[in-house]
Amino acid sequence: MTSNETDVYAENMFLCYPLLPNSCPKLQRFVAVKLAMYVLLLLMILITVFGNLLIIISISHFKQLQSPTHLIVRSLAASDCLLGSLVMPYSMVRSVEGCWYLGDVVCKVHSSLDMTFCISSLLHLGLVSVDRYLAICDPLRYRMRVTNNTVTLYTVFIWLFSFLYSFSIVFSGVNRIGLESFIMQVYCVGSCVLFFNKEWGLTCPILTFFLPGAIMSTLYMKIFHVARKHAKVMSEKVTGGLKSQSSAQRERKAAKTLAIVMGVFLLCWMPIFTVNALDASLHFSTSADVFDALVWFACFNSTCNPLIYGFFYPCFQKAFKILISTYICGVRNSDTLIYK
Repeated sequence: MTSNETDVYAENMFLCYPLLPNSCPKLQRFVAVKLAMYVLLLLMILITVFGNLLIIISISHFKQLQSPTHLIVRSLAASDCLLGSLVMPYSMVRSVEGCWYLGDVVCKVHSSLDMTFCISSLLHLGLVSVDRYLAICDPLRYRMRVTNNTVTLYTVFIWLFSFLYSFSIVFSGVNRIGLESFIMQVYCVGSCVLFFNKEWGLTCPILTFFLPGAIMSTLYMKIFHVARKHAKVMSEKVTGGLKSQSSAQRERKAAKTLAIVMGVFLLCWMPIFTVNALDASLHFSTSADVFDALVWFACFNSTCNPLIYGFFYPCFQKAFKILISTYICGVRNSDTLIYK
């Protein structure tokens, strides 16, 4: 092998596909940085998958948890669990190595599933806010209007809409109309990037985040106001004693939990949808590393959901304790307050 051939071979080793001339270059990172990224992202994936799986099992196992609200939470957990198991592992390799090794068709399926589960998670969070609004602000009619069958109907609609919306956009290519020349300039074998033109760059964030987010914010502010009002009335009652105080504490705790839910939701999703809405107008000037980091930060909401909806509620804490002690630690739990 001549020195020139050796130089060409050494140079091609830094490509995703060394034998192809139009291959994408690999991301050059220190081994320690790659290892740290793999450990961090793998930990996030495991918490997302097993945390949400624990919620799914808890609600499915214990009849007392199969209320309309918890059925929404179970469907939300299924969406987040599928995101963690079917999307995040492949995104992890792409983020760390800078290469997509599964081809263009699988890339489209991966991007479609990513959109499907993210939109489904967002819409489920919106449905939870509507459910909590009706339960707290209109409790007398809540039991008649919100049933398990009603919730099932809405969750099925959310899944169908998320699936059809995402796959139709990605496979039809409407999001790339007008960007053909730009995509040809930046395309290389081993990339998996979802581009949005100005029209769809605005339509998608407005339809799937800003509009649901505005509705959620309005509902949660109303819930927070009503919960504080109820807590104030209960605390001012002379009669009722400890029962009135405990009810007021529960109302305040519920209001704080809702504030955490909304805060984490906005914190995780606002950056990526804002950048996505503006990026096409800024000629896609956002760097790949920044965009990738924002995507992972948005997915972190799916990691936080089981922690918020699970560990902040005593009923889930008790269910987790029974399941873990019985089926993992092998300890027979005599607690019968929650049973199937």
